[in-house]
Amino acid sequence: MSSSVAEKLAKKSTKRTSTKQVRLKLVYIDFWSAVKLSFLAAIAVAVVIVVFFFLVYTVLNTTGVFTKVGGLFTDIAGPGNNILQYVNLPQVMAFAGIVALLNLIVITLLGALLAGLYNLSVKITGGLLVGFTNN
Repeated sequence: MSSSVAEKLAKKSTKRTSTKQVRLKLVYIDFWSAVKLSFLAAIAVAVVIVVFFFLVYTVLNTTGVFTKVGGLFTDIAGPGNNILQYVNLPQVMAFAGIVALLNLIVITLLGALLAGLYNLSVKITGGLLVGFTNN
């Protein structure tokens, strides 16, 4: 006697419990709400990326890693080549800004895409069953 998941959930919902329980189906995600929420999440990630790049640059510059790598690169490539001219704070922060901007676009588009895909998949699956309780 095999029963489906839906039948088991129906049996659970008919039982009397001491706490109130509500079972709802999520059958639609508003597209623009998902885009706005993913955009806000992407802004938070962009700020984290810029701060991360700044902190990593500051630590590596303070500990002298760039000087040692620059000296090693000059020994290998010759005295006319200096990698330190490419690794300074304004260029690192510009690169961090570009990465943050690209990440902002990608995360926003992924949020929109996932909301659209969920709305399409609901037609096949019937939605996501979510349970809530009052305690």
